[in-house]
Amino acid sequence: MLPGTWLLVFIILVALAFDFLNGFHDAANSIATVVSTRVLSPQRAVLWAAFFNFVAAFVLGTGVAKTMGKGMIDLSVVTEEVILAGLLGAIVWNLITWYYGIPVSSSHALIGGYAGAAVAKAGFLAILPGGWTKTLMFIILAPFIGMFLAFVLMVSMTWSFRRWRPFQLDQLFRRLQLVSAGLYSLGHGGNDAQKTMGIVTGLLVTAGRLKTFEVPLWVVLISHAAIALGTMFGGWRIVKTMGTRITKLQPFGGFCAEASGALTLMGATLSGIPVSTTHTITGAIIGVGATRRLSAVKWGVAQRIVWAWVLTIPLSAAISALSYRALLLFW
Repeated sequence: MLPGTWLLVFIILVALAFDFLNGFHDAANSIATVVSTRVLSPQRAVLWAAFFNFVAAFVLGTGVAKTMGKGMIDLSVVTEEVILAGLLGAIVWNLITWYYGIPVSSSHALIGGYAGAAVAKAGFLAILPGGWTKTLMFIILAPFIGMFLAFVLMVSMTWSFRRWRPFQLDQLFRRLQLVSAGLYSLGHGGNDAQKTMGIVTGLLVTAGRLKTFEVPLWVVLISHAAIALGTMFGGWRIVKTMGTRITKLQPFGGFCAEASGALTLMGATLSGIPVSTTHTITGAIIGVGATRRLSAVKWGVAQRIVWAWVLTIPLSAAISALSYRALLLFW
């Protein structure tokens, strides 16, 4: 077993590796629409998204980090092994779904992994039900909120710009989509980086390096830097699924999807609710497609994605529980 300080550093590095993979895996959520509508090249799109991922460190607070770090699992049962096993489960599940191009939630993989490792150590008494209520509700609500907002925005914008020529409309929304993509990436970085902040801060409290659960500035900065770096490398397999396989998008629809997703994410982040950026943008894209006709949405693809969402928490929890048992054998 590694000495105390080195073990702490090692687990923080693993947490940052998860954060990097979160950005890598979820890059598609931020840039799929802006790439599929050809507003930006893939290279420019990832730089644009990564910039706003990092800027979110100074805008959206640490409410989600506090929920994630001390509101879902009883900190009295949390050890370095529990946190490490939780991170390993989330990372393994992320890599499996990335390989098959399935846009699942990195957030829920981390939540499931953390819970699975804690339950493996202390049973279900380790779970704090109050902290799970909003999170489990938003597994269902987030995609529907994104879908509803996108549908309403798409319908209202279509009516408002009904007299515009197609070329004028396309040129306007190519510019506006840069704004909506930036705002969505701001929401993505703000919500998802905070989950890693919560885990790292919980680790520091458990190790006795912090007396109270307050997220240090250096944790905020390295968490946002890691997710931004991951976004820069991008997850192109998932970009294809999100940007082209669910429904066909134009700049007008891309703007409506991103703006709706951004509103949903920012509202949840400011409320301290850890939500899935994947769920949110998928629901928004479906909402845009449904304004044309229901058949414009490829429901078979959407159905497979939903099944992956349902399985994410239990499967990542199972992997983390096995990882915890394995750590006990070797450490």
